[in-house]
Amino acid sequence: MSRVVYPAIARWRATDDGDAAHFCSTCAFSRACHAHGMDKSALRDLHLLVEHVGPFEPGQNVFRAGDRFEAIAAVREGTVKTWRVDREGREQVLGFHLPGEIIGLSAIENERYPCNAVALDLVQLCRFSFPRMAVLATRVPGLQKELFRLMSRDIGHAERLAADYPADARLAHFLVDHAQRLVRCGFPPGRMRLAMPRSDIANYLRLAPETVSRLFRRFRDAGLIRVHGRNLDLPDLPGLERLAATALGN
Repeated sequence: MSRVVYPAIARWRATDDGDAAHFCSTCAFSRACHAHGMDKSALRDLHLLVEHVGPFEPGQNVFRAGDRFEAIAAVREGTVKTWRVDREGREQVLGFHLPGEIIGLSAIENERYPCNAVALDLVQLCRFSFPRMAVLATRVPGLQKELFRLMSRDIGHAERLAADYPADARLAHFLVDHAQRLVRCGFPPGRMRLAMPRSDIANYLRLAPETVSRLFRRFRDAGLIRVHGRNLDLPDLPGLERLAATALGN
């Protein structure tokens, strides 16, 4: 039997975009740029407004709660976890951010980061200072709309977590959503490596770690997933989608 090779999220890199002729293939604002019909010369000008930072090693903080807000950042490589301390002094996972996704939007109002961001694996970022974002907005008319879309998506995720949905629906939706986001990053469908431990998944879904472990076994026994440590095959992705959609009332 041939050995299955899984995408290594920790070592995955975006298309080489370090020179002046290319822009990040997974850039969070690529939709707005492409919708505006921007050519390579225009993208080259935008590229000069971006600061590439990193690498951040696993466990290294990207920013801390209370730090002064200076820029938003797009994940260029790796996975970033955002979290905060709740009223009882416990860690509360807020999200996992993949290449092409934005961190720091929640800091705009108070000009302080309200949460922590930590690298789960090797992470590279593209930083946009707010003055530079103003320049970008003049060149990309759809940029403001794209920012609102990204904010709306984050609010939608928070609302689903706040609702009293069944545990199996929450985990099914998490796996389906994560798989779809990885496909947008260029990974093959139906196969993924989770950069986060199950305890973080449980925390994010507001479930007990034992519940998540039990559900992983149930999904495996039902043929919905195949588990190899943090590596997952999704042989029945439509089945997972039905479980998530039916239980969530869609």
